[in-house]
Amino acid sequence: MLDTVREKRLLWPTVLALIGLVILISLGNWQMQRLDWKQGLTGAIAERVDAPPVPLSVVEWRSAEGGDVEYTRVTAEGQFLHDREMHLYALDHAQGPGWHIVTPLRHSDGTITLVNRGYVPHALKDPQSRQQGQIPGDARVVGLVRVPAPQGMFVPANDPQRNIWYWRDVKAMAGVAAPDNPSAVRAYIIDAQAEPANPGGWPKGGTTLLELPNRHLEYALTWYGLAGALIAVFLAFAVNRWRQPTA
Repeated sequence: MLDTVREKRLLWPTVLALIGLVILISLGNWQMQRLDWKQGLTGAIAERVDAPPVPLSVVEWRSAEGGDVEYTRVTAEGQFLHDREMHLYALDHAQGPGWHIVTPLRHSDGTITLVNRGYVPHALKDPQSRQQGQIPGDARVVGLVRVPAPQGMFVPANDPQRNIWYWRDVKAMAGVAAPDNPSAVRAYIIDAQAEPANPGGWPKGGTTLLELPNRHLEYALTWYGLAGALIAVFLAFAVNRWRQPTA
């Protein structure tokens, strides 16, 4: 049988087709695994964002124990350091390009948590244009814990000197929030919720994207479809060559 396959010049096409088939099916299986992971993450997000807020100390304990604190609804108290606010470039679907206002919140023990207080349009980037929202004295924040992702391939570099940020580089932000003691700044950010609204309406909280893109099933079906197409093309090719007289 093998000699006949060789005579029909089908050995290497068969090997290459099998390799391609294994790759395509493996990619489809990987996307199905990603689908299971994404569905689990979506379920966890839905459960956490509607849960009663827990104290910041609970998040600290979970984090120290290696637990997953992403999207945990938390409450934190302290004083905003408005003179050290940072401007993170953002795109709002309704308002267009603007900025997320990331402000250090200093707690009574001297530690600091970075708080994304919400979105402002470009015209309100200057804090003087939204003085009502610069809450003085003690403040209470309720929001979702976000563990910053690394810089994306196509994301521009941050420009701390001009206070222009394109991604959440907490280590660099810590140097701005607490230049004398960056280690006092926690390694995550709290996205403040929309309600209660800030005085004057700005910044506008509730910026966390809760609907994660999930096209893994579509991608999996594409890879499986390509595997099926490869089988059909190879069979047509093999039958045609098999019927040809041996040279």
